[in-house]
Amino acid sequence: MRHRPIALDPADVQIKIRGGVRPGDVRRARQTVAELTRLAHEPVLGARITLASAPGPEERRTAEAVLDVQGRLIRARAGATSTRAAIHLLGDRLRTRLLESARDWENRRGRHHQKPQTVRSAPEPRIVRILSAVRAVPDEAVVEMDQLDHDFLLFVDPVTDQDCLVHRTGDGYRLVRLDPRPELPPPTCAAISVATEPAPRLTVAAAVERLELGGFPFVFFADAGSGAGRVVHRRADGTYGLTATLHT
Repeated sequence: MRHRPIALDPADVQIKIRGGVRPGDVRRARQTVAELTRLAHEPVLGARITLASAPGPEERRTAEAVLDVQGRLIRARAGATSTRAAIHLLGDRLRTRLLESARDWENRRGRHHQKPQTVRSAPEPRIVRILSAVRAVPDEAVVEMDQLDHDFLLFVDPVTDQDCLVHRTGDGYRLVRLDPRPELPPPTCAAISVATEPAPRLTVAAAVERLELGGFPFVFFADAGSGAGRVVHRRADGTYGLTATLHT
């Protein structure tokens, strides 16, 4: 049974500020995110916002939100030339993420409660193949990911010639390597943590299944056949994206 929608109080929304941000924009961000928590498919246990400004000739303002929806993290991020515009875009993207998450939850719940029927072969999921041409050290990959406004980025580390992934976390970034050997040089940026576990070795079908069953936004894995790095993720049109690097 779906819970009765209850929005968080704006005062319960945690906020982190980097750079100069006006008090009015802080209140606007809290109010925007708090109101959107009503759309969540399950109770929202917490919400965090980061508002930041990057100094320079073309100052860039960013707004990022992370919601803990009964243990599942839902993220959205937006950038603009003003904090107010970034908050507005953040609200639009967070609304989309929450509605997509609610639809996924209803679909999984519906499949779970369906009455037994004649078993039929399920159609193969439609997969859109995407190539990443990024070749960079982890710190450069994070900058590239921010510029593209993506939640993750698959890239080739020229130091190791290895497929790697960087992705956002609640308070920074994380680097995942296919083979995280301890002697490899760590990222220079302190905000990038490094996963110590290797990427799982999976078939594409198994990776899609893990994506669905775990409710993850993406799954980074080593291809069972080639050992190359791959990422599967959900796309807004209902298909799956399968990202690989050019050198594989």
